[in-house]
Amino acid sequence: MKLKLQNPGLEDRILSHQQLDKLEEEEITERPKWDNKVQYLLTCIGFAVGLGNVWRFPYLCQVYGGGAFLIPYLIALVFEGLPLLHMELAIGQRLRMGSVGVWNSISKYMGGLGVASMAVSFLVGLFYNMILAWILWYFFHSFQNPLPWRDCPLNLNHTGYVSECEKSSAVNYFWYRETLNITPNIETSGSLQWWLVLCLATAWCLVYICFIRGIETIGKAIYVTATFPYLVLTIFLVRALTLSGATDGLIYLFTPNWETLKNPQVWLDAATQIFFSLSLAFGGLIAFSSYNAQKNNCERDALIVGCVNSFTSIYASIPIFAILGFKANENYNACKNWNILTLTNAFNIGDENITLENYDDWIKYLNTTDPVEVESLNLKTCDLQTFLDQSASGTGLAFIVFTEAVIKMPGSQVWAVLFFIMLFSLGLSSMFGNLEGVLTPLLDLNMVPRWMPKEIFTGLICLTSFTVALIFTLGSGNYWLEIFNSYVGSMPLLIIAFFEIISVVYIYGIKRFNDDIEWMTGQRPNMYWQATWRFISPFMLLVVFVAYVVVAAEKRPTYNTWNPDYVHFPLADVQYYPEWVYAICVLLSVLPVVSIPLVALYKFAGFLKKYIMNRHNQNPYANEL
Repeated sequence: MKLKLQNPGLEDRILSHQQLDKLEEEEITERPKWDNKVQYLLTCIGFAVGLGNVWRFPYLCQVYGGGAFLIPYLIALVFEGLPLLHMELAIGQRLRMGSVGVWNSISKYMGGLGVASMAVSFLVGLFYNMILAWILWYFFHSFQNPLPWRDCPLNLNHTGYVSECEKSSAVNYFWYRETLNITPNIETSGSLQWWLVLCLATAWCLVYICFIRGIETIGKAIYVTATFPYLVLTIFLVRALTLSGATDGLIYLFTPNWETLKNPQVWLDAATQIFFSLSLAFGGLIAFSSYNAQKNNCERDALIVGCVNSFTSIYASIPIFAILGFKANENYNACKNWNILTLTNAFNIGDENITLENYDDWIKYLNTTDPVEVESLNLKTCDLQTFLDQSASGTGLAFIVFTEAVIKMPGSQVWAVLFFIMLFSLGLSSMFGNLEGVLTPLLDLNMVPRWMPKEIFTGLICLTSFTVALIFTLGSGNYWLEIFNSYVGSMPLLIIAFFEIISVVYIYGIKRFNDDIEWMTGQRPNMYWQATWRFISPFMLLVVFVAYVVVAAEKRPTYNTWNPDYVHFPLADVQYYPEWVYAICVLLSVLPVVSIPLVALYKFAGFLKKYIMNRHNQNPYANEL
């Protein structure tokens, strides 16, 4: 017996295949269309391939056993990522609506699902564009010679360097003090940093210009924003492989540590990474596919977008780790050179007698002849593996680790400019999807007054987002951005995706969905799609969600602060979130998806009221009273 929930009135809410064919032939639909298939695919790839492919995936490979991480990652791609991607592209193309319209058409009780996707897209867009503002700030400074993060600034008396910079490093100082002007904790808000406000305004203006006419302007901009990162990655790849130490970085990346697969956290992170990397449950993919022609092979589109996204993650890891290997070697050699200088002065050894090549032999010899003197020198411990283990993800990789590596590369300005243009292109194409996930549902719901041009409405959305996002330009803005990133872009998406697949399979009906795909593509979904949609993908989403909640509930959340007054500075001062901030964290996890039960309850209350009224009106004497 097949499980399918009752869904009266579905036939009235969606157009039949015959009606859609008639609309297509007569071309009377007002919905815009893509100019060509390449434009659509590049837009989907640009939305899916984002900053996480460059700075999150390589980090996970580094901390979870190199090549071994690819096993849970590919399993998650096959059984969770691709099925959900295919489903979103297919349902958007079939119903030709944004996320709110799609789920409202499938069931009036599921209308809150589209609102939830829209809320997540709006909130993610807020902090995502702040990252683009930071990238612009670094881009503008990349033309200076020398790069401003190469050396520490002088103190006010010009008698030495700024103490905070001396204790940490020039790269850290430029990021935390010159860029963020960060406060010592989240409770100290600080003031708006005018340079970040300007960069944020510039970022929103660029997004608006590219988005001003919807897919008409996106389609033109995407040819650059979706393809340019691959050109830069290839240039970086060629250059990185010629750097000394690049081989060490690549060996470190691809040497599998099979023991890590016994850690449940590895599988959880692999499942969440592929899920978020494909930009599922945001509503953007549903909106993009709704502009497709009806007879389009959405199955092939899903496979192309999914595979290109994963290929990009792996492809980006190669130059990133080659450069990190180069940086580790530079730091390793600098460490040994410091020890060589110390030994040369302490033992009155002639210059250039101790070299990098014979350093180990000299250490053995001196430890044998005068071990007490060697021990008193407090030499640094120089271990290449330790330098390779210095992992960083997110902003730490882009604005600290990578910028430090760039300093040591010949022609550092050129590489810095290319790197930040690449990051901006990746982020901008993802922002198109976030904004589309907000605008398309609002337009489909006719919430835009007829007298208001679409360009003005888009501008108002961008202006509203800019105003709210000013919180990220405060001295405590980086702490708030981490909260938004951790709580908005995680659990809500898992909940939305779970209800999406349940709605399609068990409310819309898997047979109807199969018929739709056969009508659109000319072939019925095979057993792989059937098994994943019906059982495997919902089960995996449920397991990941429960595991995520359990892991989050086990410990009180902490955050890293940059505090020059901390005893162990420049190490991070790890603090617990205050109670009121923790309440906001919970709110950000719940608020985007609260519309799902609220809309369902509202519709059910309306149904009950109507049912009771009908029962009351069945009284034969009711009209006589």
